[in-house]
Amino acid sequence: MTRIRLFLCIIAISLPSLAAAQTMNFEKAGAMLAASCGKDIDDNCRGVNLDATRLRECLGRNQDVVSAKCRTDYPQALGAIQARITARTSLVKLCNWELNRFCGEVRQDPVKGLQCLLESTKKATPNCNKAISAAGYQ
Repeated sequence: MTRIRLFLCIIAISLPSLAAAQTMNFEKAGAMLAASCGKDIDDNCRGVNLDATRLRECLGRNQDVVSAKCRTDYPQALGAIQARITARTSLVKLCNWELNRFCGEVRQDPVKGLQCLLESTKKATPNCNKAISAAGYQ
């Protein structure tokens, strides 16, 4: 149980949530997963690498023994985590024009590029702003 809680705490702490977005943020998804499935994960997914894909596979494989609450909640929680990861992964592609136009040299540094991008949202295209929101940065 401590392993899954540690994993969920790392997700909650290490990934910034600067504002609420339309999808569930990492912290809420991690908390939902821990509350609904912590015991089931500990009992049935011991030894599984705790990334969203492998955890989903393990819980799906053990659906006949996991609790009803876990079966109900884990698709939503893991889906929200995956949606955020996908949004953050595609952010550079969707905001490439803004990064080139407003961020120049700092765009190569992920932290400075993101900071520059967030400071340029008033000048950014609607698609880029939508991507920033989907990633949970505004």
